[in-house]
Amino acid sequence: MAELIYSLCALTSVACAWLSLRGYRRSGYRLLFWSGLCFLALSVNNVLLVVDKLVLPMVDLTLWRLVAALVAVVLMLFGLIWEEE
Repeated sequence: MAELIYSLCALTSVACAWLSLRGYRRSGYRLLFWSGLCFLALSVNNVLLVVDKLVLPMVDLTLWRLVAALVAVVLMLFGLIWEEE
């Protein structure tokens, strides 16, 4: 059951990244760009979670997952703070 949930979370974040970046390309709203990059980094985080827990359970990828999550949060914060509408 965990395999299904981890995989669905990864697919959902990839879909959110794709939709946000596609929306940015069509509309030009910069916040969609930063949201798309944030979801892209969260997708990396979720894929690393799948690899960490299911593919390579003997290897600890916690640090890499935390770095990907930190990058995602920093990208979103940068977009929220520095972008003006």
